[in-house]
Parts: sequence; structure tokens; C-alpha cells
Amino acid sequence: MQKAEEWIRKIVLFFFRLIHKKPDEKTTEALVQFVKFGIVGATNTAISYGINVLVLKLLEPYRLPWDYVAGNAVAFILSVLWSFYWNNKYVFTRKEGQKRNLWKALLKTYIAYGFTGIILTNILSWVWIDVLGITRYIAPLINLVISIPLNFIINKMWAFKSE
Repeated sequence: MQKAEEWIRKIVLFFFRLIHKKPDEKTTEALVQFVKFGIVGATNTAISYGINVLVLKLLEPYRLPWDYVAGNAVAFILSVLWSFYWNNKYVFTRKEGQKRNLWKALLKTYIAYGFTGIILTNILSWVWIDVLGITRYIAPLINLVISIPLNFIINKMWAFKSE
């Protein structure tokens, strides 16, 4: 994991050199952390989709009218658990002497992702699609531009905040 973090740091600094800027250490650390959060998020998205499809395939023989609800629910529960594990271990690490109540952090993570992943994205989708007339295929991409940084801030400042 340490090599991956060094690689990410080099990429972040490379992009700053492209724009002829030299970030301070705090900015560099925050950007490295954000990139790591993005990597965890990308794997989380893939796992969520895979679990959703798996549940749909497992329920297919039963021809249940609510199979997609089960797929979404199972995918949400397991993918947020995946995200929590890796964010705790890799992204929002504790410094020496810092403590974190894992159960409290896990509950906060589910609340945060429930808010941004279910409530906020549905409200924003309604605004983009029904109010502004943006296609339903572009609306989720716009939502990501808003929800990813918001998730990062909520997780950093609230869910994974050390006690």
C-alpha cells in the first residue's frame, strides 16, 4: 500500500508541475487522500454493480416483481461495507494515539452514503431531468461531480473523524 501511495503522490505533484505550481504539504496530502478515496469509490462502484447483477441472476428463476429492489439493497449494504473497510484501512488512517470507534464510524458511513447515494442523487436527478431537461443518461454523471467530493468531505470530517 505504501508504494501505491508514493505513486499517487508523484502523479499529484506531476500535475501541479504541469500548471507551474508547487503545493504545500497539507494540500498535497489532501489531494493524495482524495485520489485514494476515488480509487476506493471506483472499486466500490464495480462491486456494487457486480453484486446487483448477481442478486438479479439468483432471483431470476423466481420472477419476482421486486428483484431489482433486492439487488439494490444487497448491493448497497455490501458495497458500503466494502467502502468502509478500505476507507478506514487505506484512506482515512489514524495517526499514532488517535482513536476511532469503528461501530460509530460504520453507522456514520451508512448514513452518509444513504444521504448522498439515495436521497441527494434522486433529488438532483429530478432537478436535472424533470426541471432542466437534461437526459437521464447524463444526469448520473453530473451527480457524481457533486456526490464524490461531498462524500469525501462528509467521510473525512464526520464519519472517519478521530475522537
